[in-house]
Amino acid sequence: MEPTPEQRPHHAYPDHWEADVVLRDGGTARIRPITTDDAERLVSFYEQVSDESKYYRFFAPYPRLSDRDVHRFTHHDYVDRVGLAVTIGGEFIGTVRYDRIDDTGRPASAPADEAEVAFLVQDAHQGRGVASALLEHIAAVARERGIRRFAAEVLPANNKMIKVFRDGGYTQRRSFEDGSVHLTLDLEPTEKSLAVQRGREQRAEARSVQRLLAPGSVAVIGTGRTPGGVGRTVLRNLLAAGYTGRTYAVNRAFDEGLATLDGVPAHRSLGEIDEQVDLAVIAVPAHRVPEAVADCGEHGVQGLVVLSAGYAERGAEGRELQRELVRQARSYGMRIIGPNAFGIINTAETVRLNASLAPESPARGRIGLFTQSGAIGIALLSGLHRRGAGLSSFISAGNRADVSGNDFLQYSFEDPDTDVALLYLESLGNPRKFTRLARRTAAVKPVVVVKGARHSGTNPPGHAVPVSRIPDTTVSALMRQAGVIRVDTVTEMVDAGLLLAGQPLPAGPRVAILGNSESLGLLTYDACLAEGLRPRPPVDLTTAASPQDFRDALAEALADGTCDAVIVTAIPWVGENGEAETGDGQVLAEALTKAVAGGSAKPVAVVHVEIGGLAEALAAASSTAAPRPRTVTPAAQPRAATTATPARATTAGPPAARGAATAPAPPATPEAATAPETATSPEATPRAGRIPAYPAAERAVRALAEAVKYAQWRRQAAVPGKIPEFLDDTIDEAGAAALIEAQLATAPDPRGRSLSHDEARALLGHYGIDVRPALPAPDPEAAVAAAARLGYPVALKTTAPHLRHRADLGGVRLDVADEEALRRAYGELTDLLGKPAELLPVVQAMAPRGVDTVVRASIDAAAGAILSFGLAGAPSELLGDTAHRLVPATDRDAAELVRSIRAAPVLFGWRGSAPVDTAALEELLLRLSRLVDDHPEVVSVALEPVVVAPQGLTVLGASVRLAPPPARSDVGPRRLPNY
Repeated sequence: MEPTPEQRPHHAYPDHWEADVVLRDGGTARIRPITTDDAERLVSFYEQVSDESKYYRFFAPYPRLSDRDVHRFTHHDYVDRVGLAVTIGGEFIGTVRYDRIDDTGRPASAPADEAEVAFLVQDAHQGRGVASALLEHIAAVARERGIRRFAAEVLPANNKMIKVFRDGGYTQRRSFEDGSVHLTLDLEPTEKSLAVQRGREQRAEARSVQRLLAPGSVAVIGTGRTPGGVGRTVLRNLLAAGYTGRTYAVNRAFDEGLATLDGVPAHRSLGEIDEQVDLAVIAVPAHRVPEAVADCGEHGVQGLVVLSAGYAERGAEGRELQRELVRQARSYGMRIIGPNAFGIINTAETVRLNASLAPESPARGRIGLFTQSGAIGIALLSGLHRRGAGLSSFISAGNRADVSGNDFLQYSFEDPDTDVALLYLESLGNPRKFTRLARRTAAVKPVVVVKGARHSGTNPPGHAVPVSRIPDTTVSALMRQAGVIRVDTVTEMVDAGLLLAGQPLPAGPRVAILGNSESLGLLTYDACLAEGLRPRPPVDLTTAASPQDFRDALAEALADGTCDAVIVTAIPWVGENGEAETGDGQVLAEALTKAVAGGSAKPVAVVHVEIGGLAEALAAASSTAAPRPRTVTPAAQPRAATTATPARATTAGPPAARGAATAPAPPATPEAATAPETATSPEATPRAGRIPAYPAAERAVRALAEAVKYAQWRRQAAVPGKIPEFLDDTIDEAGAAALIEAQLATAPDPRGRSLSHDEARALLGHYGIDVRPALPAPDPEAAVAAAARLGYPVALKTTAPHLRHRADLGGVRLDVADEEALRRAYGELTDLLGKPAELLPVVQAMAPRGVDTVVRASIDAAAGAILSFGLAGAPSELLGDTAHRLVPATDRDAAELVRSIRAAPVLFGWRGSAPVDTAALEELLLRLSRLVDDHPEVVSVALEPVVVAPQGLTVLGASVRLAPPPARSDVGPRRLPNY
């Protein structure tokens, strides 16, 4: 007789099912398996559920749970019967349960692959997305346990539950039977279910940051009784910024008779405050933080900014304190900025929040700023303020134990007050998620990133996140693929941010240069060439040019359809007495601003040398406030061409050879050349804003070059790349999967194994990648026999690891024409390098002449699968000239891989050579991408060399390593990271 569910063996508690999640309103909750210790919690939870919700769950009045019910709902085997609970403050607010069933609906065990599922959520928490989060997690658990379908019976009046199932994105069937709606959900994730999940994630995480940045009330815990100190400083800054909400000072050391401090209510604890407190800024010693967090949690605080230090930056003991801090805060549904944070700022007129140690709140602007370093945050705030730029929001996350750059991207994506997101990052907790979010955000607004700790190979103190071993050059390439503007310094970040926040994006790389200094114009011209721009010869207005001359020349350049951007260069005027006049910045700023107001939607930047007040005047004349439609008034219209050119203007053209190209550029991809200009293109909507000023030509040009590359990425991203359909007809996914499974089953090492040459050929062959056979030649006779089989001419080469691909060491003999030459080459090889048993020589048929390249794919546990390409030998190995893209790669990614290396001209007919078959090369890249994407067990592939000829290509060598795939943090149900 089959045992009853209660009689079946119980499995170990699956702690990997535990997860912290962000709910729809931005609060957090914990999802975990229900255990036998949860009986009292379950009963208490059920007592708080309304009669109507109980009726919807049990299809009949069910006022209380019997002892049998409690036992049933708290005893699970975690295979055929699973229950999950959502908890806040340790108490249940929602539950879900599945029971495996057979075709008749009776309890069953595997291989039955269907389960009945039921939910119950407390009425007070309905509408927060609790059931949706539970569905994601219970579906993942079911798939892990071999369940492929959920069945659910729902009363027709239970619209909320029907909507949860309908909106989940899973394939479903619905019928009406015996007065109830019968739903069947296929649990295999679909594109729709993944999109739904990520959409919910975005809205929830954005809302969680928005709650921190726009609280209705703030309590500063640890406010000092005397001026000075961290807490008192934050309180002072809150009041100085004109915060629009309620403010409270909290310190358990306050005298009982103290009613106010600095004009705000003073309390010894949060419990004394009768009103809701949304945000708490904690500025107490680390050993007192747990007490403060518990006080906040008990009184419904929604979020915390922890300025206190003494956590992971102090070592292992501090790291554990930091983890406990996060666990404690999340258990109450709160998110944390910090610890060791500098604070947060929101300049919105309806908020005016400066809950930071910054003594002066920045002006309101269109730039959002996130930094993982307080010191860098101070420098950035100062630099932006000095150059007249305003901010929309600022977060200094300190040790970023909870709220991270990913959360800031989620918020920035939908924040209407932010046009540009600037991020200073020292670690990436979830690189896969970062690139996904950055790509989506960059499609609508620029994302500029500076990455610190690039070459250390470790995370900075305090950042308890996984360490990625991928080189910084690879990180930079992946960021570029996602549309991120990666710069090297915070100065460059400010430079780029000012241009992007205040000016429209350029339609192309053509740059007009005008100014009153021929030398400064030529420096700007050279800088443009160095950055890959296409400058026009500088227009020299001469040192006698007046502000009106500048205005006229700028207006003419903006009206000229042959340029996409304008750089104005200016030096001080020389007065009649021969002395420089440096005080005319205000006049010049007004002239340039008027010219821009009447011009077209082209970016303008100013390079100035010692013109007092120019940068400040440009910032004052315009701002990074909300963009307004540009209008052309009669007074601001550009002058006629006959009067636009000032007297004595000359074209300072360098010698023709200076601007001549020295090598043919790789052709652009077809999509790049034909991208249509639509209403969603980056140039379609002009943005009126401040004209950025730079003290050096190189800085202005570098910022403009980044804007040009970003605008090009935006145009291309508007028409996504594709994975060609022809690949499906030539790929045997099932055959490859069977081969991989068989190879891993025989692997003596649980960490995986490297395939032999023949095994690698067989696997790659399933994906249409033909590797030229290499026959072993342990002695001269075997070499002669192999050559006879393959046909002359042949290549003789060693495959010993220390000599592989090292033609420079003499381990390769090419174009061996006959048996005599082969025997002679074999003898020379062994005499020079060692015995055959050490060299492992092989014989291979000669490939058509071409360009030697190398194609690789590897899986990084943090970043995911990465596809790489470069020329074989010195270009990639010595100079690091290798391009990278995330998998899965599209046709556009493959085309860009081939064209983005510095040595790409070699493939396209450099110095009169024949162009090679790059189409075949791109197809190879796509096939390899599909292989590692379809089979994550393929953790490393190297195709080297790949000889690309004018017609076709030949893969001469291949190495493949299989291993159990690393866990992925970007798939599965939503969850907050636990570092």
